[in-house]
Amino acid sequence: MRRTLARAVLALGLVASTVGPILAHVTPPVVLVSDREAVAGLLPGARRFFVREVKLTSEQKRMIQQRSGFTPDEDFYRFYLGRDEQGRLVGAMLFVTEYTLHGPVRVAVGLGPDGRVRGATVVELTEETYSWLKPLIDQTFTRDYVGLDSRGPYHIKRTNLESMPQFYGQIVAGLIQRAALLYEVALEPAAKT
Repeated sequence: MRRTLARAVLALGLVASTVGPILAHVTPPVVLVSDREAVAGLLPGARRFFVREVKLTSEQKRMIQQRSGFTPDEDFYRFYLGRDEQGRLVGAMLFVTEYTLHGPVRVAVGLGPDGRVRGATVVELTEETYSWLKPLIDQTFTRDYVGLDSRGPYHIKRTNLESMPQFYGQIVAGLIQRAALLYEVALEPAAKT
């Protein structure tokens, strides 16, 4: 009897482990802006572009985690630096992503040499999350964060939102703040050189 029960539990476990992934839904990505368009659009005035890959030190990771609660998990972060014709830094841009239950949300964030947000664009998300973020995107809500540094108030200023647009709008706001913090901690002193 025990052996039969054990086999039944094992069989049920195997079925559950294979059915779960089959039942999970993955919606196709929606690309709103190409990477190239994002870099050019968020680094206005730049005539020359450079890529700087930054690997965070343990101290930098700890500092970011203490300040924001976010634990950096990427092996490195790729910053796009824009310089003018004289070689002066115009700004930096970074792509940041949050992986949610309904798929990834990817945002491009442009930062001035002082680490303040110059602009942000939702570049990619899923069909499902797009329907929730579209009302905010149509209102160009990312402009609410222009001029803020990493310590600014990154909360949704729009009212009368349903729960999912509010939730995903806050994810985008958090990604913008995360980019500002990554710039401040990992790149700001070195970017000017």
